[in-house]
Amino acid sequence: TRTILSGKRMISHDVEDENEDDSSWGKLREIGDQAVWSVSTCKIGFGVEQLRDGSVDSYWQSDGTQPHRVNIQFPRRTAVQNVCIYTDFRVDESYTPNKISVRVGSHFHDLEEVTVVTLSEPEGWTVIPLANEQNSSSLCYTFMIQLAVLVNHQNGRDTHLRQIKVHAPPNELTLEGFPSFTSKEFKMFNSVR
Repeated sequence: TRTILSGKRMISHDVEDENEDDSSWGKLREIGDQAVWSVSTCKIGFGVEQLRDGSVDSYWQSDGTQPHRVNIQFPRRTAVQNVCIYTDFRVDESYTPNKISVRVGSHFHDLEEVTVVTLSEPEGWTVIPLANEQNSSSLCYTFMIQLAVLVNHQNGRDTHLRQIKVHAPPNELTLEGFPSFTSKEFKMFNSVR
């Protein structure tokens, strides 16, 4: 069990302003848009769209019995470095997750728990690394990630998650070493298909 005490800071990156752009994540790529997202239950108007809209003012709200689940399915085996969740105990109180199980696998039927995260009145981004403990790799190669909210603060029934981001390492293929083209003729061939 990994305990993460969240205040106004993330585990590995400082975030001062909740409206900051993605440059605060360093060179990691957000790959959530490559996946198919689903949730176990939701109130009408508080579904996956709100979870992925980029605004910390909107949220997914579950509707049913625990555990509440968010499923993230990739079309191919994908390298994932971490999952970041945005929660706000001051606003959500008993709707705020307290214990989250993170599971990975190929599909729903072979998911294995990677870590259990305990949050203590979190406000802001919380980074959940998906490092493989068997070797020193900081990456997890998976087709599917499932976040299961097991317990809420103050024994709340339903849960609020305001945002989720899935990060992968930067692409190894970059064009940084190439000169920038300035003439009209060269700009026609500025990209490779």
